Amino acid sequence: MLNELNELLPFNLELNPTAIAATSLWSLALYLGFSSIGEWVTRQLTRWFNFAEQSLYLSKEEFERTRSARESQNAFYASVFSIIPFLIVGGLCSFGVEATLGRSWDIGIGILACMSCGIYELGRRAGRSSE
Repeated sequence: MLNELNELLPFNLELNPTAIAATSLWSLALYLGFSSIGEWVTRQLTRWFNFAEQSLYLSKEEFERTRSARESQNAFYASVFSIIPFLIVGGLCSFGVEATLGRSWDIGIGILACMSCGIYELGRRAGRSSE
């Protein structure tokens, strides 16, 4: 598939599977470790999607009739798009580890970060539920 894509584009696109895996691991770790920021980003995107879609309707009745379905759809889109900032920062973390420690450490440190942030998130939720 990558060869077909390279034939269509005027430039050569090379994807490094190690970099993709390490970026994904770092993104997951950051998403778990900073889940409150992820929830805030999701809420803000949902608000923005709902506001932007409101301007597309001319009649108030039509807007109110389809409101619950659209709000559910916007919440889904917001949760998907809230991953993008974590992918960007995860890519920067992956690049930083690769630049300082080398490529062989990139995935290993990403796995350790995922486990650490996952344990932190479990403890945070358990502490919040016991209050």
